[in-house]
Amino acid sequence: MTRADVGALFDGLIDDAAVFPPGNAPLDVAVQRHRAHRAASYAAVVGPLLVPVSDVEALVAEAGAPDAAGALRVGLIARPGVDPADVVAAIERLRDEPGVEVDGAELGWFPGWRDLAVDGLPLTLEIPRGENRDRALEDVRAGSDEAGHAVQAKFRTGATPTWEWPDEAELGAFIHDAARLGVPFKLTGGLHHAVRADWSDDGSDPQHGVLNVLLAIHSAANDGALPAVESLLSQRDSRMLADAVADLDETEARRVRSLLTAYGCCEVTDPIGELDDLGLLDLDDSDDPQTDPTEETPAP
Repeated sequence: MTRADVGALFDGLIDDAAVFPPGNAPLDVAVQRHRAHRAASYAAVVGPLLVPVSDVEALVAEAGAPDAAGALRVGLIARPGVDPADVVAAIERLRDEPGVEVDGAELGWFPGWRDLAVDGLPLTLEIPRGENRDRALEDVRAGSDEAGHAVQAKFRTGATPTWEWPDEAELGAFIHDAARLGVPFKLTGGLHHAVRADWSDDGSDPQHGVLNVLLAIHSAANDGALPAVESLLSQRDSRMLADAVADLDETEARRVRSLLTAYGCCEVTDPIGELDDLGLLDLDDSDDPQTDPTEETPAP
């Protein structure tokens, strides 16, 4: 894999979800860490800081004026069930704040999303399970073809108290259908590591792997059958996965990223460090992504 290929595959891949579970960083700490990430050798891999719409006033206070790197880039997040009017209000509140640049907003899919007064701001709509799953995915596809709408899908890959972990069959089916329909999407939750594993002795904390997901998308984008997509998601051989990803050329990498636009992770240095260890990133030795850039600053 050349440096161009690495850039095509990993640039802006990991959004900074530090304030969300299980990280739960206080917003002031998350802002400080995010600015450190943006100044690190792995900065190109890191997307915007994700912030709940309920924290907009605190965000304004923490962001302050633009620094040498410019305004703080953020994505506004509303979990399914949050009133969409709250999203619109948060966008309006930040519209004229010079210290904050809003990249987009994420909320649960609902049939009336087209009527939101967001002035063309990119929207990411979380796809539900159950009977509305296919309807929502088809609706996002239709919306992405309509003038005046910048929209993509989102799927939750990690467990929450109200969302059971989606296994290889469920995540594989989503990836397969999104590729078939040509729907770009984000993923959220649970993608903390490079490779699929169970992060507890009893297997009670299953997590999908970033490399598994990238290869599954590559397969689906090249008309791979659903069983092949599921098989790639279940693979646990880190060397095999890393070598397969390294074999992707720039055209293939860009095709993968045309579908997977980004994913959120509560500690971006976890997968970045693992990707570096596997030889897929070329980071400065003096800039260890496993080291917390604010470890000497106590949380309030």
